[in-house]
Amino acid sequence: MSQPALSPSTAVAWHHLPASDALSRIGSAETGLPDDEAARRLEEVGPNVIQRAKGDSALKLLFRQINDPLIYVLLAAAAIAIAMGEAIDGAVVLAVVVLNTAIGFVQEFRASKAIEALVGMVPQTATAVRGGQRRVIPAAEVVPGDVVVLEAGDKIPADARLLSVKNLRADESALTGESVPSDKQVGVVPEDAAVGDRKNLAFGGTLVTSGTGTAVVVATGGATELGRISSMLREATEIETPLTRSMARVGRVLTVAIVAVALLIVGVALLRGYPPVDAMLAGISLAVAAIPEGLPAIITISLAIGVQRMARRRAVIRKLPAVETLGSTAVICSDKTGTLTRNEMTVRALWTPSSGAPGGEGGEAFEVAGVGYAPEGELRRGGAPAPDVPEAVRALLRAGLLCNDACMTCKGGAHGIEGDPTEGALVVAAQKLGVDAEATRREHPRLDAVPFSSERQLMATLNQAPGGERVIFMKGAPEAVLGGTALDEAGRAQVMAQVERMAAQGMRVLAVAARPLDRSAAALDEADLAGGFELLGLEGMIDPPRPEAIDAIKACHDAGITVKMITGDHLTTARAIGEQLGLVGEGARAMNGTELSRLSDDELRAAVASTHVFARVAPEHKLRLVKALQAGGEVVAMTGDGVNDAPALKQANIGVAMGITGTAVSKEAADVVLTDDNFASIRAAVEEGRRVYDNLVKALAFVLPTNLGEALILLVAVMTFPILGGTPMMPITAVQILWVNLVATVALSLPLAFEAMEKDVMSRPPREPGAPILSRFVLVRTVIVAVLMTAGAIGLFLYEYFSEVRGGVVSDVAYREAQTAAVTTVVLFQIFYVLNCRSLRDSMLKIGLFTNPWIYVGIGALLALQLCFVYAPFMHTLFGSAPLPLDAWITSTLVAMSILPVMSVERWWRNRRERRAAEGARRAAASEAGAMMHRGGATPSHP
Repeated sequence: MSQPALSPSTAVAWHHLPASDALSRIGSAETGLPDDEAARRLEEVGPNVIQRAKGDSALKLLFRQINDPLIYVLLAAAAIAIAMGEAIDGAVVLAVVVLNTAIGFVQEFRASKAIEALVGMVPQTATAVRGGQRRVIPAAEVVPGDVVVLEAGDKIPADARLLSVKNLRADESALTGESVPSDKQVGVVPEDAAVGDRKNLAFGGTLVTSGTGTAVVVATGGATELGRISSMLREATEIETPLTRSMARVGRVLTVAIVAVALLIVGVALLRGYPPVDAMLAGISLAVAAIPEGLPAIITISLAIGVQRMARRRAVIRKLPAVETLGSTAVICSDKTGTLTRNEMTVRALWTPSSGAPGGEGGEAFEVAGVGYAPEGELRRGGAPAPDVPEAVRALLRAGLLCNDACMTCKGGAHGIEGDPTEGALVVAAQKLGVDAEATRREHPRLDAVPFSSERQLMATLNQAPGGERVIFMKGAPEAVLGGTALDEAGRAQVMAQVERMAAQGMRVLAVAARPLDRSAAALDEADLAGGFELLGLEGMIDPPRPEAIDAIKACHDAGITVKMITGDHLTTARAIGEQLGLVGEGARAMNGTELSRLSDDELRAAVASTHVFARVAPEHKLRLVKALQAGGEVVAMTGDGVNDAPALKQANIGVAMGITGTAVSKEAADVVLTDDNFASIRAAVEEGRRVYDNLVKALAFVLPTNLGEALILLVAVMTFPILGGTPMMPITAVQILWVNLVATVALSLPLAFEAMEKDVMSRPPREPGAPILSRFVLVRTVIVAVLMTAGAIGLFLYEYFSEVRGGVVSDVAYREAQTAAVTTVVLFQIFYVLNCRSLRDSMLKIGLFTNPWIYVGIGALLALQLCFVYAPFMHTLFGSAPLPLDAWITSTLVAMSILPVMSVERWWRNRRERRAAEGARRAAASEAGAMMHRGGATPSHP
């Protein structure tokens, strides 16, 4: 005997070996393994468990949150504030750091439970044959070569080659994506068969739904399909989101710029004769001014608001950065069943042979209109409603209903079926067209039945008709049912032509036949099924697309998002559904898993760019497809509900799991969970993601000019202001800068997260993954606003100071009043400027004055706080502020309002440039099209 193939690295196509050869190859027999041999193998290959990956320690997770340039800048700000003796301000900055760190830590700590969920899919016990005796053993002790017994309700303990089956069916949807239970067989299947087509294998972690069987275990633990997926899940990499990349880049640039400018200002101050302590204080003040301390909190809260909005639209976000990443998505790879389709097998086509025609010649084709399991529908002929339901159609529907174990349900107003989805489709079809299921079954009681078997490929029942006669009804695969009819070759060819017509539309086709039983028996035998049946017709069914999914796909296409369908279903069905959904045109290319396996990585990158339907794919194919798209620079969202989807969900930029049908593994590997399993919810989530990103850019466009303006105020003061009595004159202090950055800026920027969605949010292409969050427009606007703010604050400081001194006010009091006026001017600048940031394209009048009432809540809160800053004695002590007269408020308000006309001119100029650029692009495209037509010998028509 040859050495048994036990090593996981030994690649054996078990499905391509006869059962006897598989037993020989694994070194076993139908009587199972002796106990000593089983113990030896357990020692050799190890227990039948899936190894858990060791997760990151809590300390490592914590360091990952802190290891960010912007966090380092904030820590430096806190240290600077404490070093200056302002412990309260330092504590506030540290609180921001702690808040952001805690949120990130909790999110990551809860995220990676997918491997544990996989471990939970392995059963606790198994029934094995050891030394010819059946025994219940721990599933962990199952070894290659064990013969296991499978029965309905069992969870299969390991991958095994079937030795015998009796009506054995297994639910493999979590592993293959196939929604219909798989009919198992013993015979050999092709070597290149996809996992879902390996009908002679039972896979660990899947569930036996009906029948019995025996099988020899060929792989355990990590060598099983489930274990292989676990390995891929560990190898899949977490992709950095566009937002985190952009913010990391901003943090690095900001850090370098702040340090460089702070050192520069210290040098300039020393050259101008500043005392060393004051020079250092000037550098520290500039660093505090330039650091946007509230920015991480603004980003976190904005994302959290997006999470709440998405939850209301049935998309639950598990990881905060996923909110914005959805808005950057360029490609959505979607599963078919239940996401793009209703997951309700539905009869859509009927065909009945012509009555009395020899050999079944002729025939009539019908369509069944009606949505999913809902019992309302109508019969159509040639696209028009049929005036009535012909008796031949009623006979076909009645037979399909009686030769059936499924039944309709209605719970909470939602229609469904109990039993096999295929059989349920026949029951619903009969109900749609007026055949009462309950009444028909009462009038035709069942006397006996031959259940469906994978070998026979049909089911038969014996029923008693109302007149007392007995009738056998049969349904099943067309080839099997036709074998029991009297049709000649020509008649069978015609029927099979109808079968192929329906199959080309992606339908699963069943044939239905009947014959009277010429004896008063209450049971069926094999001879009763041998022949003499009359073909009643064909029923073609499909899982229909969701109407809302069709609309959502069109909306995604309008938004420049490519949608690809990746399914475990058969190629013909996938292509047909793809055409109905608008993913591909008629006859467009679709690929299956076998073709994908033959492609190199470079060939796959080229293929995935032009192909939008992929069928019969295995877990490794999904993972390769996602990686190929990412290698092409795409931001990829991947949907799925099964164990087989988990590696691709984790690898994708955004993993989207199904909340209803999804396995625990897929949910734990995903970033987003849809509570309604509907593709339309993905479209809504993308829309919300784009809204979040727009509002984050608005917040950045609002925050950064303030920081730059404060830095410029200090820079101008250090370079030009006099030194009075040995003390440099400063228009604003470091602690006052912290007031503006942590109170005023946050109070006004947070309401921007509630801004309404821009009108063009789903009519523009996705943001380029490498595009900086600080666009040229944001940078230009930052400089314009900062310069204007600097001029206003410095001008008002000098005006107030010298006016007060000339009026006889004590120099120290005048100095504090002038500083307070400068801070107030900056705050009022922010108030008027935030109104211009509500939309970066349209005016406030155009978007609506009251579409975001929170902006006025923020303004009101800030004004109340600023009044406290100006007039509350304890604030005078903390911040060195002083009361201002009414005329100072009026002057500050007028100076701050100068931002309004400047922003109006800036917006007009930018929109004008964009219109000219768009018109130029349109003319260039028209010119190129005309040139191409001319080269082709055609004359372009005039509009």
